[in-house]
Amino acid sequence: MPQSLSNILVHIVFSTKLTRPLIAQTIKKEPYSYMASILKDCDCSPIIIGGVDDHVHVLCKLSKTRSISSVIEDVKKKSSKWIKSKGVKYKEFYWQNGYGVFSIGKSQANTLKEYIQKQEDHHRKKSFKEEFLEILNRYGIEYDERYLWE
Repeated sequence: MPQSLSNILVHIVFSTKLTRPLIAQTIKKEPYSYMASILKDCDCSPIIIGGVDDHVHVLCKLSKTRSISSVIEDVKKKSSKWIKSKGVKYKEFYWQNGYGVFSIGKSQANTLKEYIQKQEDHHRKKSFKEEFLEILNRYGIEYDERYLWE
């Protein structure tokens, strides 16, 4: 075949360092737009980005030429630097070292988009830690909880 084709959808989840509530409501949409531009620069197609004050969910089409780890490294590094430029109160902003990434079938994409859009409502009832553990369990991922919350 003379060309490479792919359609790999991924759900990426990562939080602020120590899951501290550092993403203020007043700037929340801005980092998501900035992350979308970083994803595009990484040859990924962002579908939706959302979250709350301590974590982010990303649904995107993965690049066929870049590894997921290099894409996430770029998104986290560049967005962290950008957020720090938003004022003195963000000078201590950091993302956690790790992340979760999960494959999503095309038939699941709309359900996940709705889930990401409703993060504010969802987290009135459930913490990020509870949510993330549920996701890991749903995907059957083995983990040691001592190393999840740095």
